[in-house]
Amino acid sequence: MRRVAPFVAAAALMAVVAPIALVSAPVPAVAQAAIQAAPVSELVAEVDIPYTKFTLDNGLTVLVHEDHKAPVVAVSVWYNVGSKDEPAGKTGFAHLFEHLMFGGSENAPGSYFTPMRNMGATDMNGTTWFDRTNYFETVPTPALEQALFMESDRMGYMLGAISQETLDLQRGVVQNEKRQGDNQPFGLNEYKVLEALFPEGHPYRHSTIGSMADLDAASMETVRDWFRSNYGPNNAVLVLAGDITPEKARELTQKYFGPIPRGPVNNPAQAPVPTLAAPIHETTHDRVANAQVSINWAVPGMLDPDSVPLSVGASVLGGLASSRLDNELVRGEQTAVSVSASNGAFHRVGMFDITLNVKPGEDPAAVEARAREILNGLIADGPTAEEVERVKTQYVSRTVQGLEQVGGFGGKAVALAEGQLYAGDPEHYKKELQAYAAVTPAQVQAAMQKWLTRPAYTLTTLPGEREAYQEAAEAPSGANHTPAPPIERVARMAKPEIGAVSNVDFPAVERTRLSNGMEVVYAHRDAVPATKIAVDFDAGLAADDAGKLGVQTLMMDLMDEGAAGRNATQLAEAEETLGAGISTGSSMDRSVVSLSAVTPNLASSVALLADVVRRPTFDAAELERLRATRLASIAAERTSPAALANRALPALIYGADSPYGRPFSGNGDEASVKAITRADIQNAYAQWIRPDNAKIFVVSDLPLNEIKPLLEANFGQWTPPASAKPVKDFSAPIPAATPKIVLIDRPQSPQSYILGGEVLNASGTDDLLVLNAANNVLGNDFLSRINSDLRETKGWSYGVNASVAGFEHRVPYLVTAPVQADQTGPAIAALNAQFNDFLSGGKGVTSAELERTVNGNTRRLAGSYETSGAVLGALRTNDMLGRPDDYPETVAARTNALTADQMDAAAKAAIDPSRFVWVVVGDASVVKPQLDALGLPVEVRSASGD
Repeated sequence: MRRVAPFVAAAALMAVVAPIALVSAPVPAVAQAAIQAAPVSELVAEVDIPYTKFTLDNGLTVLVHEDHKAPVVAVSVWYNVGSKDEPAGKTGFAHLFEHLMFGGSENAPGSYFTPMRNMGATDMNGTTWFDRTNYFETVPTPALEQALFMESDRMGYMLGAISQETLDLQRGVVQNEKRQGDNQPFGLNEYKVLEALFPEGHPYRHSTIGSMADLDAASMETVRDWFRSNYGPNNAVLVLAGDITPEKARELTQKYFGPIPRGPVNNPAQAPVPTLAAPIHETTHDRVANAQVSINWAVPGMLDPDSVPLSVGASVLGGLASSRLDNELVRGEQTAVSVSASNGAFHRVGMFDITLNVKPGEDPAAVEARAREILNGLIADGPTAEEVERVKTQYVSRTVQGLEQVGGFGGKAVALAEGQLYAGDPEHYKKELQAYAAVTPAQVQAAMQKWLTRPAYTLTTLPGEREAYQEAAEAPSGANHTPAPPIERVARMAKPEIGAVSNVDFPAVERTRLSNGMEVVYAHRDAVPATKIAVDFDAGLAADDAGKLGVQTLMMDLMDEGAAGRNATQLAEAEETLGAGISTGSSMDRSVVSLSAVTPNLASSVALLADVVRRPTFDAAELERLRATRLASIAAERTSPAALANRALPALIYGADSPYGRPFSGNGDEASVKAITRADIQNAYAQWIRPDNAKIFVVSDLPLNEIKPLLEANFGQWTPPASAKPVKDFSAPIPAATPKIVLIDRPQSPQSYILGGEVLNASGTDDLLVLNAANNVLGNDFLSRINSDLRETKGWSYGVNASVAGFEHRVPYLVTAPVQADQTGPAIAALNAQFNDFLSGGKGVTSAELERTVNGNTRRLAGSYETSGAVLGALRTNDMLGRPDDYPETVAARTNALTADQMDAAAKAAIDPSRFVWVVVGDASVVKPQLDALGLPVEVRSASGD
């Protein structure tokens, strides 16, 4: 069981409350839920992705899966080239092309985000990894032809659109992507691990982000040669999954991709699994809150028979919530605040790692030694049959539920594409499932004995000043390179138009009540045999007493660390046995206990959910353990750029007395967490976690008449206390805006994290549709004014956003902008210029922006509620914000009626950049002179305290 982290900053969706002193609630003497799980073989039998496969004459492999549950089609193009295929001197090229291929093609010039947004694409992105580059989007069926035109144009008609200016700009964006990753705590460790595990010349030795020097040195002709060599149709797999037939797919792919000529064949780089000659131990320092020990081995890749046994062994060791490392080091000896073990299985090799986040004050060497003892014990004796069975059930359950989606990062299109690309078999996912179902403890033990008794690379990171490293330099101008000859463009058919996209058909919402009055809000979805339940309580971070910040999240964390006679480990084991996921968490306005379960195991899963909700133990020893973990988390927040900003800004704009004026993480501060008692936890539970303060939201493949008896049996007899239901106190006035800059000094930061904003004179329960539409143009979209300026024009950032957070009461408008350190002041000036131009400078919404926003916000509805999780989220949000159950179906008509004047007026009435307070987390020695030049008061704070 893992805690669901609270939403932070602009992603925050929910609220909090003023406490009332209540007596502690005794733990009811009720028998714990019985656990009855369906056999793994029954779950495996549920996994099937029927497909049709054909190959065009030019070598393009096409896979088609029909799924007509929604009028959308996932388009997923996978190129058989990744960073492992990059020769010396060309590292980072695959990733650079991921960026370039979104920048426009010969017959679709300009950013691909513009037409994709216009067609209503969802789940749209591109990624690069060691073994592949992929591009994917899910589009309404009437937009499919245009999506195929776009994908085929960047496959076959790309090079003529890459100008020297575009190349230089995207190099700069990549530099900032690297800075953003490097700037995180432990952000440099990946480089060390790869260079230690793999020898010079090994394809997996360099990171996917690559060498900035290699990118800087790349001429236009070198870049063109790389594209010609790797992005031909015969080096790609195209998957179409969703509302399409094989016949139509064959017609359309031949039309759009058929004329593209073959390219060279990329035979993926062979990569033997290296063995270190001797163990390597390295110690480094970084600006981190706790020591971390990482133990690493190179192991076989995904097609090796040992890959699944190693993955199962990793789960038993440190992947399950009931893993051996968790039980011994985190719950038992309490020398680590968190542990993990995983087997990252790539095409040719894998990387098995153990990560130990050492509890402050403990000896990292002793924790490492103890972890090795636990590993050696597992190797010597093997896992138990029960442990292996729990891993199998969890893996298959997650696979079943993940395949509800047709595309995106992990849906059915991904499963088919990966199998074809790596194994030459679209049904490789089935073989992997069968391998999991059949694996034995003896096979797991043998694989671990074979591979994990070899020498390992161990990296210990200690708190301290970060050691010097090669910072990403400025991308050079193309003037430094010999000009390349122009590309002769090839004419092709016109870009097809998008047909009429019908309005979304949101599932019918049914409501009922249990015998104790608890309301149940239900929607039916039957694409996969799974059920999702959320028990929402009107509490959240805003329910914390101002003197006991962090009580709500600590209480919610404790709820699934022991309940109904089961301790934390036994609860985790029960959950894993069922293949269920139970999580607890708090957003700004709600506290929630959620269940995700495969329907064959639903009865026992709901009973376990009820134990967590109704019968938590709140064990004193568990409280002390979680208190230590929470204090470590707060210390870690003080080393993270985004977390530091999100700790500082709420009080600056809301005031410390507001329920919203607390750190957005919900972790509280050191003093309050140290002072929280078990009685405080019990009082918070009695006060807020009660049936008359709750609603149950359900999305399931079972009908409501089968769901309700399960809920009635487990929740219907839960009676509310005699005390009045609590009400959160939002009476504290919002302070008058005092525009200023708070600079949090974080030395050695190659990038500055900017977070700014104001509290709007609006609440989440107000009708904010027009304002949010206007803000799509201004700040909350890849194509927004501020992102287009700072990322796509200036190249100072990897991504900038401004959005209205979805709180229930007074909402904040929040601007986030990670920028390269030497452009921090100019970036704030540029942001202000964009806001002022839009709001008061006469540069409001243009006709093109209006059309793009209206089309995108209406056409994307078809794909927005494809999954049960998305429907569940909509049910909960609509209820919290007082919207009607059919709200998603009302959006299109209202959006289609929007005018530019309405959008301009809504933005001008709500947003006032002269009221913004800015928090900047960066190196004060570099940043402060830039900020002083802006003419606002600058207050400098240390990262070590609020």
